[in-house]
Amino acid sequence: MWWLYSVAALIVLMVAVGGITRLTESGLSITEWKPVTGTLPPLTEQAWATEFAKYQRIPQFRAHNAAMTLAGFKAIYFWEYVHRLLGRAIGMAFALPLLWFALRRQIPAGYGWRLVALLALGGLQGVFGWLMVRSGLTTRTEVAPLWLATHLLTALFTLGGIIWTALDLRALKQTPFARPARLTPLGAGALVLLGIQLFYGALMAGLRAGHAAADWPLMNGRFFPSEVLGTKPLGALLVDDPFLVHFIHRWWAWVAVAGLILLARGARRAGSRAASVAVHSAFGVQILLGIATVMTGVSLWLAALHQLVGALLVVMTVWAAHVNGIRTRTS
Repeated sequence: MWWLYSVAALIVLMVAVGGITRLTESGLSITEWKPVTGTLPPLTEQAWATEFAKYQRIPQFRAHNAAMTLAGFKAIYFWEYVHRLLGRAIGMAFALPLLWFALRRQIPAGYGWRLVALLALGGLQGVFGWLMVRSGLTTRTEVAPLWLATHLLTALFTLGGIIWTALDLRALKQTPFARPARLTPLGAGALVLLGIQLFYGALMAGLRAGHAAADWPLMNGRFFPSEVLGTKPLGALLVDDPFLVHFIHRWWAWVAVAGLILLARGARRAGSRAASVAVHSAFGVQILLGIATVMTGVSLWLAALHQLVGALLVVMTVWAAHVNGIRTRTS
């Protein structure tokens, strides 16, 4: 159980580092995917020069960083390297204990398949991460926003699955009569509403849509951004237009909050005041950080904290949904 909580904490940390990587434009600094040999960073000046030369061949360097020095390259390389290293560490932190418990036959019946599926999902998230990076290496000067959203949401889905499983195992440890919690309509609804908000948050990052307006609650002095009107078909606007994406993200937040309040009340009725308080606290802080991020012109550390608290909000929401879905049997 504590093993899974530790892995979840590493994923939260990785989400935060991923946010910093995006905000510092560091994500394309490593242009190759070497899951094993890429564990070590360049160790000599010649190796650094070789890596820098690879970066100089991609469109992002030519369009935005043509004056970058080797020292500047090392700075952006650092965040992408740490991000990838954390991904490898998470894989090892999950796989090795899982193998150990399996060999010792300490995995409760019915949980083996779920743990293996979570491990596979973590591996898939790494693949999505590389596909995201690859999308920005040939014709684009940044990663494709939809790949970024896929990469982030897969990480958060994995995080939620790990927390849910850890809570099931904790209940099983406390009583032999505990059964896996079920996802209730209330829990599923709240998670869907939050998932949509997180999807648009990822698009905000990918499109740099936080810079579309620096005021709140209005956008550039208007409720609805007039820059959107008549520019593209609606389908494209919903995922490609930074003004509309920003508008949806700031106002869908309140729809998500309504669902989270209902979920928190359900958790309280189910006997967990702590889960209710955690959900309210998390979304309250998240809203304040979101507003502050916009009004400071996307301050790097406020934006990074906004992404970090977003991951913590997923944890708290899953906890409350689990409380609402706890089942027991009497024999």
